[in-house]
Amino acid sequence: MATLNVLIVDDEPGIRSGIVRILQNYTVDFPFLEEEFDFNLIEIGSGEDAVEYIDSKPVDIVLLDNKLPGMDGIEVLEYINKKEMDCSVMMITSYASLDLAIKATNNGAYNFVPKPFTPAELKTALEGITKNLYLRRMTKELNTSGKQIRFQFLSVLSHELKSPINAIEGYLNIMKDKQLGDNIDDYMTMIDRSGERIRGMRSLIMDMLDLTRLESGKKSREVTKIDLVEIMKISRDTMLPMAIQKGVKITIDAESKEFPYLADRQDMEIIFNNLVSNAVKYNKDNGTVKCVFRENDNSITISVSDTGIGLSQEDISKLFQEFVRIKNEKTKAISGSGLGLSIMKKIVEESYHGTVSVESVPDQGSTFFIELPKLAFKV
Repeated sequence: MATLNVLIVDDEPGIRSGIVRILQNYTVDFPFLEEEFDFNLIEIGSGEDAVEYIDSKPVDIVLLDNKLPGMDGIEVLEYINKKEMDCSVMMITSYASLDLAIKATNNGAYNFVPKPFTPAELKTALEGITKNLYLRRMTKELNTSGKQIRFQFLSVLSHELKSPINAIEGYLNIMKDKQLGDNIDDYMTMIDRSGERIRGMRSLIMDMLDLTRLESGKKSREVTKIDLVEIMKISRDTMLPMAIQKGVKITIDAESKEFPYLADRQDMEIIFNNLVSNAVKYNKDNGTVKCVFRENDNSITISVSDTGIGLSQEDISKLFQEFVRIKNEKTKAISGSGLGLSIMKKIVEESYHGTVSVESVPDQGSTFFIELPKLAFKV
């Protein structure tokens, strides 16, 4: 059994002792784990003492009260973030300070649990943060793990995400049908946000399955003569609903009507879907996306340019790493898995011996270049 250190930070001794009573014999078990998690519970009464403890001893989870004498909960959270400590924080808040709790989650806290809470609510919250911590730490090991470990992890994560998608969709359907009453309009913002999360999780599942097949060597390819321009048109049509919503115009510029190429059709769909999807998602309203095909004696070059938010040189250097998403004020509302571009690069380089590059200027836009050697795939 693995033990996680849980720091309970609250200035009310009754709250601390109540949490200990609820969690002292509690364990968390996931179907994909060989062992359960139990918890070593440490009580702390102030923010200053919490920081001193965290600096001296390992902590996995922090249950952090918002309102503390002296150094408050937000300051403790900021300290943990600044030090980039490998722990997860869940805020404990009264109903009167929910706005502050939401602010805390936006600043890096995993979640919050409101006072007064029931034992079941606290246990459910702890189970969620434990699972999140486990999966987050697993992702950090991906760069040093072997392909089989990576395959197992991604398969497990895909399985774990499917259940919440089905559940959330069911809840949203109940609300949309007003099965619980006539005040459903009050929840429309929540419905929209939940729908966005569903789309993001579904995208993550598909990206992870693609990566899993690539890493495990189990992706079978059917190499045929295909028309690259035709596939680009399909990718454009797939993204049209989002493009229309943002007023983004997508054009395709090809020297000839067809660009025949020997490749696996699904590979090219993954490449083009990622290029066009990103160009639309990270574009500005009423912007443009231009897809250009050019051919020379030895290769075909495809470029996809947008008039979007652009990238800094530092961001470009991290762009193709797995599970990396560029996070800033302009991208925080845009969903994504952080896998799409790394998958695309793997396919281009490993399967077709091609190259991927990008040019970008912040606030002006980005251009991605794919160069595919002719006859790169040996049949």
